[in-house]
Amino acid sequence: MEQACQLLACLSIFWTTLVPAACAVVPVEKSEYADTCKVRIREQPDVLEVTWPASGSEHIRIRFAATGQTGLVKDIALLAGDDERVVARDLDPVFFVTVGTREAPSGRPPWLAVWDVFFDKPARRPYQRHRSVLRLKRVRVSGQGQRARVAFGDLEIGPFAGQLLWDFYAGSRLVRIEAAVATQLDRRAILYDAGLVGGQTDWQQVVWVDTQGARQAAPVREGLPARTLAVRYRTVIAAGAHGAVALFPPPHQFHFPRDWTDNLRFVWYGTQYQGLEPRFGIGIRQEADGGRAFEPWFNAPPGVIHRLGLFCVPAADATRALDETLRWTNGDRFVKLPGRITFTTHYHMAVAVSAMERTTQNIPEFIGVFKRMGVEAVHLADFHGDGHPKDPGPLRLPELEMLFRECERLSDSEFLLIPGEEVNEFLGLAGPGRHPGHWMCLFPRPVYWIMRRQEGQPFVEYHGRYGRVYRVGSRQDMIELLRRERGLAWTAHPRIKASSWTPDAIRHEDFYLADFWLGAAWKAMPADLSRPKLGERALQVLDDMANWGQKKYLPGEVDVFKIDHTHELYGHMNVNYLRLDRLPRFEQGWQPILDALRAGKFFVTTGEILVHDFRVAGRESGDTVHLPATGRVTIEADIAWTFPLAFAELVSGDGARVYRYRIELGETQAFDRKTWRWQLDLRDRRWVRLEVWDVAVNGAFTQPVWIAQ
Repeated sequence: MEQACQLLACLSIFWTTLVPAACAVVPVEKSEYADTCKVRIREQPDVLEVTWPASGSEHIRIRFAATGQTGLVKDIALLAGDDERVVARDLDPVFFVTVGTREAPSGRPPWLAVWDVFFDKPARRPYQRHRSVLRLKRVRVSGQGQRARVAFGDLEIGPFAGQLLWDFYAGSRLVRIEAAVATQLDRRAILYDAGLVGGQTDWQQVVWVDTQGARQAAPVREGLPARTLAVRYRTVIAAGAHGAVALFPPPHQFHFPRDWTDNLRFVWYGTQYQGLEPRFGIGIRQEADGGRAFEPWFNAPPGVIHRLGLFCVPAADATRALDETLRWTNGDRFVKLPGRITFTTHYHMAVAVSAMERTTQNIPEFIGVFKRMGVEAVHLADFHGDGHPKDPGPLRLPELEMLFRECERLSDSEFLLIPGEEVNEFLGLAGPGRHPGHWMCLFPRPVYWIMRRQEGQPFVEYHGRYGRVYRVGSRQDMIELLRRERGLAWTAHPRIKASSWTPDAIRHEDFYLADFWLGAAWKAMPADLSRPKLGERALQVLDDMANWGQKKYLPGEVDVFKIDHTHELYGHMNVNYLRLDRLPRFEQGWQPILDALRAGKFFVTTGEILVHDFRVAGRESGDTVHLPATGRVTIEADIAWTFPLAFAELVSGDGARVYRYRIELGETQAFDRKTWRWQLDLRDRRWVRLEVWDVAVNGAFTQPVWIAQ
């Protein structure tokens, strides 16, 4: 069956590829282009020329052929004074869309849409692959200020149709190439590959960084078979005597949620890629079957525009192209901010069980990975498929002891490994047989506790080896433990996975209303390329919790199993910047981290956008502000970023509705920092928070500032 589907897909691609090229010059619509735009666009005979300042005195020029024949990109050149260096010529962008079906598991709450799903694997069912075909019928140019766009239509990719977009950003080398397409088919899940084909007359080698961190190169030659590569930084570069072109995907949006971060060979180069294109090419790709139980792909709801993005960076040589590419993600590192520490949560590393199976005290690979990434505090979720969490003591207590010992051994003055569990017991709906959903548990110090308590057994007893040991056998026991030990708990992956009905179903429960219940967690899940943000599911949870009336917060979580240095972790990462002057030491406990979380003194980011400060009438997130009689307040935000910004939103609520005040940020350039001040009327509002998103759909958001009633 699968072979038959693949044959049909190949036949479909074969016929749609045989499209006669147009010969007439296609007219250009320029009514939305301002002559004052820093990106200069002009028409010449058979050519549309785009030129913009890149850095210093250097400009970049891309010329498009306006006849619809092969070689949409006539050439890409670097301009410096009278010097013109053609980096590549005769190029065509190419997109491949893999189209499967979306199914939701049974037993989900009726209020959840089919799109709020993780437990799916479209690769198990028939799917088809389609190659893009550009039937050049129209060209529209728009632009003002620092940015411009050239839109080519019509673009077809199997059941998807729309436009091919090229976006340019004055002050940087960055070019975004995008298939903006829609489908009318319902319940579809997709993947996409993209790249540039042609250019072999100018390119001499392909360059990448392998998963060991070593730079590699392969010569470009006629008939070079297509290869897929596992690389660092999601980047592939084609270089020649006069320059280079780097291609890479949106750093986080390109990676649909997974439980594993193993590298699935996310780039390609060569000829005959997907067996369709005889010319040489380079590009990015996704693997249909990642080999894990669940690989949910991207949602593809009908009737909306899906944006399949690819970034291009032209430069003088391969080294500069790579250096420029690494700048966008700070080298896949979370930069240090004064007065903040980086904290990340929800990792199933099986630290204790692995240590008990080893004969030597080595340093697990994930420690070095986190340190190189600039992560200072990591909260584990051990005994989730490993160990014996339900054991009455003989097995569990030694495992807890090993977990605590290993966390202490692997911590130092610059890195803190925090023991923790995804408990999934006790704190759920009242009544027998009610599933609690999944929730995270964080104590401020090592705590020995057992998830079993028989009738007549004490809640707490003192053990000769372990000291105080708690026995938990009920909801009240769990609540008492969290209160006595000043712990925190929160819903993991709310409204999806095994928490699909929470926190909604538990919002009136005593433990949810308690001050130890932090709220829920954020992750870019599910993935939907039609959305301008990541993780809207969880952002809506944050807004709903705020409107429900309690001070609840939303830390970012990652939720993956195992990590080593070859993995593509950064694409799945987010981090919490906690307002703390210094990192706690393991032996002193990490109560300050819990205090910062409980007080809402943090922001969440994918790394490219940093909220140095956010204040409403002088008060920061987690604080309560008193409004003046007019209700109008000054909101200040000190933001730094790498990619040019797209927009910000001031999100507020009145206890029932959510309000969004959108600020367009199209005038921002790359690699900048600015303090904005806005005046906003917040009468009748109970809270307000900030989100900021860039052109690669990287983002950052604060926790709410509460408004006194």
